[in-house]
Amino acid sequence: MGAKILMIEDEAGIILTVGDRLAAEGFDFESCPDGIAGEAIARNGNHDLILLDVMLPGKDGFAVCESLRAAGVTKPILMLTARGQVSDRVTGLRLGADDYLGKPFDMAELIARIQALLRRAEASAHAYDTGAERVNGDLVIDLKRGYISLKGVESALSAQEIKLLDYLYRHADAIVSREELLNTVWGYDSEITTRTIDVHVARLRQKLGDVKDVSRYIHTVRGIGYKFTPPRS
Repeated sequence: MGAKILMIEDEAGIILTVGDRLAAEGFDFESCPDGIAGEAIARNGNHDLILLDVMLPGKDGFAVCESLRAAGVTKPILMLTARGQVSDRVTGLRLGADDYLGKPFDMAELIARIQALLRRAEASAHAYDTGAERVNGDLVIDLKRGYISLKGVESALSAQEIKLLDYLYRHADAIVSREELLNTVWGYDSEITTRTIDVHVARLRQKLGDVKDVSRYIHTVRGIGYKFTPPRS
């Protein structure tokens, strides 16, 4: 059986269509129509990826995403949003989603995004064997476990945040453009824009304890991209 996909979605027609297509592609598909129940399943299950609608009964997708990340669930989350609602997409990314897709969506694009997220998650699972990086005992970055700990307070990293931070580590002290990050970290053409990079960087800065105007680790190079100064043990 292929990768396990959990879809938290309350529209029966979408569940049926997506479930049938994913099953035909070899995925193991499970669905739940309620935000509260879906979150419990996501926390306790061994799914490889979560498809998460924004508008849900019981608990909306934004709250579910935030709770899952706070609980340490690092599996990729692909949020399904109303087409054209940029604010929904930005909010989802800020709360820990790895990607988003507007409704109504093309099934071929959904499959492509699922496969891309799964490839990146699999690569991440095998790439981080170097242990934790520390700064003066206050900051611990553990890419293998998918956590940043700042002064003893742990924050879970999403799969995309792990991938992004790993790329910045591997290009430490060099200027990396937003376009380079889009082409290498995300790696496919879609509705993703450089705004997506900025949202993910903002989340990483917050978890690293960076202050925007006096960042210690991720520095903005105006008009180009970012430069990462790694923690020095």
